[in-house]
Amino acid sequence: MAKYSRLEVVGVMQDTGMVPLFYHSDIAVGKKVLRACYDGGARLLEFTARGDFAADVFGELNKYALKELPGMIMGVGSITDAAAASLFLQLGANFVVTPSLRKDIAIVCNRRKVLWSPGCGSLTEINNAEELGCEIVKLFPGAIYGPDFVKAIKGPQPWTSVMPTGGVSTEAENLKGWFEAGVTCVGMGSKLISKTLLEDERFDTLQHNVAAVLQTIQNLKKQLG
Repeated sequence: MAKYSRLEVVGVMQDTGMVPLFYHSDIAVGKKVLRACYDGGARLLEFTARGDFAADVFGELNKYALKELPGMIMGVGSITDAAAASLFLQLGANFVVTPSLRKDIAIVCNRRKVLWSPGCGSLTEINNAEELGCEIVKLFPGAIYGPDFVKAIKGPQPWTSVMPTGGVSTEAENLKGWFEAGVTCVGMGSKLISKTLLEDERFDTLQHNVAAVLQTIQNLKKQLG
C-alpha cells in the first residue's frame, strides 16, 4: 500500500522539480543509487521496471527506503498494463509512470488514489489523460517534442502539468529551456545515472550531480517566479 497520497507526491514533484529514474537488477547497487540520490536532496525515485524479477528488486528497495530514507518516495515506471500496476501497488509503489496512455492503469491507480503519469504525445492524449484524473502528464519521448511543444500546450491549457522524460540533461541550458516552457518537473535517467557511473561505483559523483541539478532547478524556478 502506498505511504504517500497522490497529492503529497504531486507536491514533492512541484517542490523539487526532478524525478531521477533508473533500473538495475542488483539490489545492492540499487540501494547505493537510492542513498546517493537521497543524500543529494532528491525525494523521488522512479524505478523503471524493465527486467526479469523487477518486482522483487523494487520491493526490497522500497523496504530500504521506508526504513532508512525518511521522506523518500519510491515509484515505478515502464508499466504497460493494469496487472503490472496492481503488482507494484501491492509492493507499495507511491506513483506509477507509463510509456503510453492506458485507461486500465488509470482505473487501477485511481481506485487506490495513487498518482499515475501516462506518456502522452498529443493534445488529444493529454486531454484524455486529464479527463481520467491525471495530475501530471509525462511527455515522452521528450527529445522528440521539445520545450516548444510544452509552451504551445500551456498556452490554451495553463492548468496542464507536464513532466518531460527523455531528452532532459543535467546541463543548465537544457533545464532552462524546459522550465521556461512551463514544465512542472523533469524525469532524468541515463543523463544523470549513467551506466558508466554505476560500473565505476562513483556514487559520490552521483550524489554531487543530483545536488547540482536540484540547485539549478531551484535557481531557475526563482528566476522565473
